Parts: sequence; structure tokens; C-alpha cells
Amino acid sequence: MNIKKIVDLSMPITSQTPIYPGDPKPHITPAATFAENGYNVSRLVLGSHSGTHVDAPFHFREDGLRIDEVPLTCFLGKGVVIDVTGKNDGEAITLDDVTAYLPRLEPGMIVLFHTGWSQYAGTERYFRHPYIAIDVIQAMLERGIRTFFIDALNIDPPDGSSFPAHEAITAANGVIGENFTNFDKIDFANPYIIALPLYLPKGDGSPVRAVAVELESC
Repeated sequence: MNIKKIVDLSMPITSQTPIYPGDPKPHITPAATFAENGYNVSRLVLGSHSGTHVDAPFHFREDGLRIDEVPLTCFLGKGVVIDVTGKNDGEAITLDDVTAYLPRLEPGMIVLFHTGWSQYAGTERYFRHPYIAIDVIQAMLERGIRTFFIDALNIDPPDGSSFPAHEAITAANGVIGENFTNFDKIDFANPYIIALPLYLPKGDGSPVRAVAVELESC
């Protein structure tokens, strides 16, 4: 197989990266410089859910799999981009919005909810994102989907009042990915998604460098 195109789905991690309220703010400073030490090293201070990241089941379940225990196959696979652009601030993504996509879903696929909200990163509106209704999650879990990515801060309601989608997905030892971007640039069919976490023993989540790959047969 040859790689025809790669789309970067990752948000840059800087001190301006949007974070979920209360999470550690990323902070990157020099630890060594070429001028003083003959080489460059940076000190990174960030949370396990900084920038584009994935949640392990342990994030919401004490008995859930840690990030190093989740099979790596959960972080890569054929993606299905679900167009739910046009939603208003804080509006739910409903079953009616995704019904046309359900017949295409098969176990092992990765669903990507394209809200278009990544365009608001760096603004206050980014924190008033749409969210995924629980019946959507349940319908996809029933079809064997275990990996859910969104181009917004959170898959659940922006007011932080409840986390039904997180609870349902992690109860099934599924994976959640948030703060993705550039879903609009996936302009080809059958994208192969890769979003591998860092090897963090007993971790609850991890930043990722996520990509969508267009493959062509040799």
C-alpha cells in the first residue's frame, strides 16, 4: 500500500491551547539550550488530556482499562466522518442527524463527529460546543463501535452538568478522542485514522498526534 495523502488532525500544544476547565495548562520552557549546553531540551508541563487527546476507560471508571492496557487497535482503523456541521452552541447531535451513517458502521471502525467547532479554538465560543446525545452513542455501541472522536472540547454537554456519553463509552471499555481538528480536509473515502497515545503506565489518557491517511493500492 502507498500513502497518497496525510491530513493532520492534531491541535498544536502551546500555552494558548484550550483546556477543559480545571485541567493543567500546558507550559513549555527551555531546560537546556544550544548556546549554554550545546543541545536543546524542553521542559513540558501538561495534562493527560491536553490538546488533541484520547481518554482511557479509566478516565471515568475506577475499574476501567488504563491507557497502556487499551489494545492499540482501538487507536487506528478505518474512519467514518459524520457530518454534523451547522449545529448551534450547546446543541445536541441527535439520532436523526446520524441515521444515514449507521448502516455503514462495522466493529473496529472509528467514528469522527465533524461539528466544525475546531474553527473556534482560541475563542470563548469553543467552550459552547455541540455534544453527542446518549442515544447516538448507544446505537453505535450496539453496532460494535468502540472509538469515538470529535473536533470539539468535549463529547458531553458543555455546561459540565453530566457525562452520559463518557460513562457509556468507558463502560464498554471504549475510547474517546477530543480536540481533534481538520475533519473538513478529509476529502477522500475510507480514511485510515491513526491516533496513538503515549505509553503511560496506569494512565487515564494521553495527548496524540492524529492523522487521516489516504491509501492507494500498489
